[in-house]
Amino acid sequence: MEFLIIIILFLVSLPIFIFFIFPRQPSSHIGFKSYPIVGSIPGLVKNRHRFLDWTVETLSRCPTQTAVFRRPGNQQFVMTANPANVEFMLKTKFDSFPKGERFISFLEDFLGRGIFNSDGEMWWKQRKTASYEFSTRSLRDFVMTNVTVEINTRLVPVLAAAATAGESIDLQDILERFAFDNICKLAFNVDAACLGDDGADGVEFMRAFETAATIISKRFQSVVSYSWKIKKKLDIGSEKVLRESIVTVHKFADDIVRHTIDDQARSSNTNEDLLSRFINIEEMSSPELLRDIVISFILAGRDTTSSALSWFFWLLSKHPEVENKIIQELNSIRERTGKRVGEVYGFEELKLMNYLHAAITESLRLYPPVPVDTMSCVEDDVLPDGTFVGKAWGISYNAYAMGRMESIWGKGCDRFDPERWIDETNGGFRGENPYKFPVFHAGPRMCLGKEMAYIQMKSIVAAVLDRFVVDVPVKERPEILLSMTLRMKSGLFARIHERT
Repeated sequence: MEFLIIIILFLVSLPIFIFFIFPRQPSSHIGFKSYPIVGSIPGLVKNRHRFLDWTVETLSRCPTQTAVFRRPGNQQFVMTANPANVEFMLKTKFDSFPKGERFISFLEDFLGRGIFNSDGEMWWKQRKTASYEFSTRSLRDFVMTNVTVEINTRLVPVLAAAATAGESIDLQDILERFAFDNICKLAFNVDAACLGDDGADGVEFMRAFETAATIISKRFQSVVSYSWKIKKKLDIGSEKVLRESIVTVHKFADDIVRHTIDDQARSSNTNEDLLSRFINIEEMSSPELLRDIVISFILAGRDTTSSALSWFFWLLSKHPEVENKIIQELNSIRERTGKRVGEVYGFEELKLMNYLHAAITESLRLYPPVPVDTMSCVEDDVLPDGTFVGKAWGISYNAYAMGRMESIWGKGCDRFDPERWIDETNGGFRGENPYKFPVFHAGPRMCLGKEMAYIQMKSIVAAVLDRFVVDVPVKERPEILLSMTLRMKSGLFARIHERT
């Protein structure tokens, strides 16, 4: 066995070895540098620890903000930060750029064939069901009720205790626990109590979920694209850890499905949670698909909002002038509506928070929870900027890089400036073309939970800033942990003080 592993490692390392022994001049200084035999792999090896910033530097040098990453063999990879290309992929020729079996296989161990990891009829059925349910007012009211209860009974008491103790807390961890409890109640009508004292199962699941998501995401950055398959076959290294983590994830999801089905059988009442609505649709009712749906909902509802809010509170700590404007807006709304300090805002009050909406959106522009989204090309094609994309090539749009492109946002694109989202004529929020700002995706796969996400994020920020001052001592940007979403590698440690 050891001899076999040595042979495999030698074969995996051979292209890099050849590169260092027989160096060549790069084919181009624009885009991802490509070398004989090994293609663009050396740049990935050198910059894997700073992958997103490397892609920003690379794409900003390209005339159309699009570059080809060349791998050994015929299957290449295109990355773009060009809005016209994004619209072409996500809308104009949507059917030509599916997820694709190759990329679905990267995530299948973790996400199965849930809505985020499926194409064709399988995707369309889930999308159609979810689209109808997300459009109902009853779901929006359920979201408001649930987030209000969770803020009052879980989040505020935890922050108040931290303020009293004067201890530093990991705000990213708190937000992830809160978001996990919130999505479990909303989507499955299950109280995971992860932010409470009795949520041991939820905590174990969360840790396994984070481990699995991080390892899965690294498959996309493998120096040799099939190396993870070898480790999986041999059940060694990170793939062994992944397998063990997925066992925990699947058990938790299976228990939720079983609990919901049993609850429906016992009761004649119609439950409002999302999973119950899927169970009642015959095409969606297989236990395996329901498990995949559970995991997809947790990924969408926990990881995205907690990522967005972690980066938002860090940015706010660097920009007290933005925090002051949010406080002024909240004070103004309280005066108009009669709300007391500490009273959670309702849906109508949230709609009045234009500046807070703009500040959260500006944070999403700079730190999108899903920084890169990847698809496949089903036939030879040419993007609007003239870039050729071959059949079976991979292609991705880089939302993280798009937020930092001067060609899109002008000078000062790196600056955190909520005012860019405010209409100067009426002071209201001014949206942007989704293909210029694809943080919530765009086209037929546009995020159905966008309104729900803003309801939760605005409710949380307003409730926190009404009562507390969040003091983040470290102003340097936290190190990025590129998992399924954009996380902070060492958390976000802050001190909480009561606002006077």
